[in-house]
Amino acid sequence: MIDETIVVIVRVVISFFTLLIFTRLLGKQEVGQLTFFDYINGITIGSIAATLATDLSARAWTHWVGLVGYALLTGLLQYITIKNRYLGKVLDGEPTVVIEDGKILEKNLNQMRVKIGELMTLLRAQKVFDITQVEYAIFEINGELSVKQKAEYLPVTRKDLQIPSASSGLATEVIQDGIVIEQNLQQRKKDKAWLRQQLQANGIEKEKQVAYALILPNGKLYVDKFDDQIGKEADMSDYEGPY
Repeated sequence: MIDETIVVIVRVVISFFTLLIFTRLLGKQEVGQLTFFDYINGITIGSIAATLATDLSARAWTHWVGLVGYALLTGLLQYITIKNRYLGKVLDGEPTVVIEDGKILEKNLNQMRVKIGELMTLLRAQKVFDITQVEYAIFEINGELSVKQKAEYLPVTRKDLQIPSASSGLATEVIQDGIVIEQNLQQRKKDKAWLRQQLQANGIEKEKQVAYALILPNGKLYVDKFDDQIGKEADMSDYEGPY
């Protein structure tokens, strides 16, 4: 029993770090950006890693070789799709127009194996409830629907109204969990003396009282304390109890 436990622990460590290394090497993609093949391939690699950790009926080496093989083939396909545009289209597919000028292109929709009801659901998710307002709707290779509305239905922008605008910039983290991020302070040309002064203006004596602090694009400091003293918190639950 103890020997088997030790073996499992060792296998878990091996599979965990092998999976970690491969996911770092194969790049970063959000789940919403994955193609269907990428999604299935990721599940398969994860399944092999789990089997490597817990299946004591077979040697760990064979599972590890399978895991490495899947990861190498995935990396090879990624390289091919980057270097060769034609093969990239064959392997990953390409975007498909399914609505043009308010008309559904049934042939293209059938090729995507998508029902009209599913298309309408995706349109509503894009806040489009009237199909006649759609100039183009395109199914992307990751299964998402991109929608371009007709010009007369697009929201008015500041440019349309000829209102001048400037980039608002980005907020910068300067305190997280009570720890000052000095590098970020320097990037915004501030120092700890300035930060301390701003905290005191907010009634805060020590940085350790702060859960999170940002220098906003307008130069002001946003502060969230560990003890916010909000009073009665908003409750969205429809029943009492912790669960």
